[in-house]
Amino acid sequence: MFTGIVEETGEIVGVTDTDDGRRLRIAGEQVLSDVGHGASISVSGVCLTVEAYDEETFEVFLAEETVAKTYLGDVAVGDPVNLERAMPADGRFDGHVVQGHVDTTATVRSVESVGEDWRFAFDLPAGYGRYVVEKGSVTLDGISLTVAERDEDGFAVAIVPTTYELTNLSAKEPGDPVHLEVDVIAKYVENMLGERA
Repeated sequence: MFTGIVEETGEIVGVTDTDDGRRLRIAGEQVLSDVGHGASISVSGVCLTVEAYDEETFEVFLAEETVAKTYLGDVAVGDPVNLERAMPADGRFDGHVVQGHVDTTATVRSVESVGEDWRFAFDLPAGYGRYVVEKGSVTLDGISLTVAERDEDGFAVAIVPTTYELTNLSAKEPGDPVHLEVDVIAKYVENMLGERA
């Protein structure tokens, strides 16, 4: 489990496509401080397993489903990715419950500078609107964020300078994809109410 508090921005330094999926080598610093084989690291919101590592990089494998459901199948050497280690049992819980199980990709609709902050608006794919509510939590590229506004086809979030500078949002432009994980609590509630009906 993760909290959506990104620790650092890493960089894709190697990509190998295979018949079974895709292998990525990613450079980082903080996430490597206590890394081990089999550790879980959120890579732009996607929970991936460390298969190999050295002092400066770690390697993960993307199965076919991950390639199909995320934009990691399209990343290239030099692309920035948000990194977060799995939450320790005795750690601070500063974001919200993030599983690292991407539901879909949303598209950046607009990016606007508002004073020192930024306003990002996103288009929502059909079928996901019911999980996104004003003042509710969403995870975008592994970042725990609060929905500031909601309209019929999308939503907007406010980005403070620290988040803008620390994450890959600073590299996003209109038309770019972001990984969206909706609040899992909403899905559990929907499931339970559906069973009662």
